[in-house]
Amino acid sequence: MEKVTKVFWISIVIATLFVGWGVVAPVHLGVMMNTTKSYFLSSFGWFYQLSATFFLIFALFLIFSKYGKIRLGADDEKPEFKRPTWFAMLFSAGMGIGLLFFGVSEPVSHFASPPIGEGGTADAAKVALRYTYLHWGFHAWAIYAVIALVLAYYKFRKKQPGLMSVTLTPLLGKRATGTLGIIIDVVAVFATIFGVAASLGLGAAQINSGLSYITGIPISFTIQLVIISIVTVLFMLSATTGIQKGIKYLSNANLILAVILLIVFLFLAPTGFLLDLFTTTLGSYIQNLPSMGLRLAPFNEENAVWIQDWTIFYWAWWIAWAPFVGTFIARVSKGRTVREFMIAVLVIPTLVCVFWFAVFGGTGIYYEFFEGLDVSGQTLETVLFFVYHQLPLTGLLIVITLMLITTFFVTSADSATFVLGMQTTNGSLNPPNIVKIVWGFFLSASAVVLMLSGGLNAMQTAIIVSAFPLTFVLIAMSFSILKDFSKEMKRKKIIKQ
Repeated sequence: MEKVTKVFWISIVIATLFVGWGVVAPVHLGVMMNTTKSYFLSSFGWFYQLSATFFLIFALFLIFSKYGKIRLGADDEKPEFKRPTWFAMLFSAGMGIGLLFFGVSEPVSHFASPPIGEGGTADAAKVALRYTYLHWGFHAWAIYAVIALVLAYYKFRKKQPGLMSVTLTPLLGKRATGTLGIIIDVVAVFATIFGVAASLGLGAAQINSGLSYITGIPISFTIQLVIISIVTVLFMLSATTGIQKGIKYLSNANLILAVILLIVFLFLAPTGFLLDLFTTTLGSYIQNLPSMGLRLAPFNEENAVWIQDWTIFYWAWWIAWAPFVGTFIARVSKGRTVREFMIAVLVIPTLVCVFWFAVFGGTGIYYEFFEGLDVSGQTLETVLFFVYHQLPLTGLLIVITLMLITTFFVTSADSATFVLGMQTTNGSLNPPNIVKIVWGFFLSASAVVLMLSGGLNAMQTAIIVSAFPLTFVLIAMSFSILKDFSKEMKRKKIIKQ
């Protein structure tokens, strides 16, 4: 354990207190989290909206700026991966349990209860997809792209440890490695824990629902606890046995399964309708992007609650995931230029996510709008399987989906233990197994505690609260890299003269 830092010990103490609170007094924790969530959503919704918009504007600025030619590595360094492989990796970073959990459930939920206008209409269908694209599109990937760029720049060009605190050295000087730096890294650790724990909780709930459809076993917390325990053993094994190739193969299998599921689903569902719907809603999304991205509802309480529960929650979730996904994207992007990196990370995963929701969500809307089925009346966990029952090859679709959720579960948790290990061992690329095991335990324990103390509601609270201080860190990182980019361009000018 000689490699661990103060960040590890401080984080462990806080994580132990949180998990202990959830085990001893889950109801009290649930009440506290409800109160906290209401306060943050009503008081700081504007802050999350402006922050998400800031990252999108900053990402676009970097694409068109003079800094676009700066390389993430030495000037003569070639990219580590060929472009098609790199694109596939960006796609796999965007693929996750969330796309399967919300693929049908979010668009049909918005269709029944839209943020604007009357539910169940043709206009509501378009608005539903438009807002789903907003939540999973350019804003989300701008947050990831900016953070990944900063981490990659300092890791590969400046040869610094991959820590959030280190990237703030241009602004903070020596304080970045002192007490303030420790606080910054602890904040990143907790945002990662809660962001990933929420996904694990969603995954367990959906695996339970799928098994219930196939075998008739009940949907219960006990079953979900068993599922989390089994998957915890699997990702602990993969994280500690050093079978890096195994995880790579699993990730590739994930990608192949996801593509197969998408294509099969597209052709079994009303294909022509879905392609028309994708085309028209994509244009509508781009056209309405600025107003949707800054929309709050100060004069309409019902609309305000909708925005808080969906849009603000998503901005907080993506911010909480930024250290985790950003670290992954940074690791595979060595040798790319700033411009190439920002365009690819912003555009490719966004288009994949948008098309995914058009296909899955559009199918759910089709069955409710044209066939009169009560798709939106299903629970978030079961609605995907309900739609599968309206299609041929139901059993095959369910089996592929359960395999996907399980492998996403394992690979996400495995990657998260690595990132948490790295963040608490001064950026080590080979954190000790015992550190990864400890973080694996706390990831699963946090997921269980959140499920026990209020389910999705508690998960939302943990994400929104942990993302709040992290947002300040991420904005500071943006100005930090701008300062270093400016210095670098000045040095190049002097050398040319």
